[in-house]
Amino acid sequence: QVQLVESGGGLVQPGGSLRLSCAASGSRLNIDDMGWYRQAPGKGRELVATITSGGSTNYVDSVKGRFTISRDNTKNTVYLQMNSLKPEDTAVYYCHARSYYGVYWGQGTQVTVSS
Repeated sequence: QVQLVESGGGLVQPGGSLRLSCAASGSRLNIDDMGWYRQAPGKGRELVATITSGGSTNYVDSVKGRFTISRDNTKNTVYLQMNSLKPEDTAVYYCHARSYYGVYWGQGTQVTVSS
């Protein structure tokens, strides 16, 4: 079983930056893909960014050039650096991990972009 714990959310003004972290722990930590999803009020959960164990990345078009996903395989941790934040980035951000044994989700961290 894998547990994912997110941190780094909060309130930021438009144009500001935040860095989210997600640490995986537990047994069977042979994690392949890790990533971030988000869910805004009244909307479905959408993919934000993913990264493979080899470092290949993928982003939703709306965050390209502003967000950067990275991971430290030695710490089983994935990061999301978010720059030039916009009010439409406001959402609960969820960490996601996929391994041979299953798919796992974090509890979510709130990101609010408002002046």
